[in-house]
Amino acid sequence: MTVRIQALTPDEWPLWRELRLRALEEAPYAFGSTLAEWTGDGDREARWRARLNVPGSRSFLAVFDRLDGLDGQYVGMAGGLPGATDNVVELVSCWVAPEARGRGVGDALLLAVEDFARASGAATLELAVYQDNAPAIALYGRNGLVDTGLRGDVAPDGHRELVLRKRLDR
Repeated sequence: MTVRIQALTPDEWPLWRELRLRALEEAPYAFGSTLAEWTGDGDREARWRARLNVPGSRSFLAVFDRLDGLDGQYVGMAGGLPGATDNVVELVSCWVAPEARGRGVGDALLLAVEDFARASGAATLELAVYQDNAPAIALYGRNGLVDTGLRGDVAPDGHRELVLRKRLDR
């Protein structure tokens, strides 16, 4: 099995749209956005392109090159955006399709975002995750991200997001 990570350009917005809508439908608990916000009036080419064209950002998709039943399917996504402070890249929109979980896709996506962050000169990779999302927290933890003790946005259940960070070697 080979997982290939593909960096996206704004012209590849239909690929990102397809996976993003699937992620918002399958795991609404994991995102600050909702499926309703990205469909209907929110489902516009200009909006999808703009999200892939944020200065200083990069979005990635994961595809299996060789795996029975999943060959050529896009099965994961993640992005890196400029953080709220200098020298920080924020990991966003990380999701792996249920049929691909446990196969290293999340690890490969995190590595791609981490490599992008390092190459862009960032000293820190940061993300926010809902505290009841144990699989995501485990993925981030095994990739060196640690809880800062800071809290992010309020989740729909009233809890605040955990803010995780990793110092990046240059």
